[in-house]
Amino acid sequence: MRRKLAAGNWKMNGTSAALSELDALARAFPSPSVDILICPPTTLLHRAAETVRNTGITVGGQDCHPAASGAHTGDISADMLVDAGANAVILGHSERREDHGEQNESVRAKARAAMDAGLKAIICVGESLEQREAANTLDIIGGQLSGSIPDQSTGENLIVAYEPIWAIGTGKVPTLDEIGEVHDFIRNRLERRFGEGVGRSVRLLYGGSVKPSNANEIFGVSNVDGALVGGASLKAQDFSGIIDALQRA
Repeated sequence: MRRKLAAGNWKMNGTSAALSELDALARAFPSPSVDILICPPTTLLHRAAETVRNTGITVGGQDCHPAASGAHTGDISADMLVDAGANAVILGHSERREDHGEQNESVRAKARAAMDAGLKAIICVGESLEQREAANTLDIIGGQLSGSIPDQSTGENLIVAYEPIWAIGTGKVPTLDEIGEVHDFIRNRLERRFGEGVGRSVRLLYGGSVKPSNANEIFGVSNVDGALVGGASLKAQDFSGIIDALQRA
């Protein structure tokens, strides 16, 4: 049985004061029945890991470099994330793909590095509004899956997050049927590539304007094993509503 996961992506938000939200979240869920992951900015990662030590919450990074070390000013390796206390890393988020020109090949290389370092790679896929309206969604998702996911992937080191670009931070959410269609498609592709055992064990997250008011119905959709949440994960009170919904699902 796949253990459900509520993952929070703080993006470029949060200073030292934000660590109190992690403390509040840990107090709210002393023994959660789902996995809870927070990915803060790198400046907070080590302190965040210390804040949630011996709780039901873990922390992760928001990106990593494919190389283990070297002359890459401003970049962070997977080993550095592990050293700071991370157990996962978000890769290929649409904001990285768009703002930094990341292609499937670079996401794949980063995922290999993350997995080699012992991190869970949360690989993001998703279509633009133009692609959705042109009925190209599944073609786009299929290409991202085949290009971004390494061959060494297993249910232990890979998590896939479907985030329609047009729904991230906009308040717009695909219909439940549209979410289900993509998640079922991803599951089928994983099973075809890696076999039923691995394909069925990989957790699939939905991301894109998830909030307490719509979480219940989203978590009832086929092959939705949790959520990758942006803005609603910044405050413990908001994220708690989503976690509660996931625990009920």
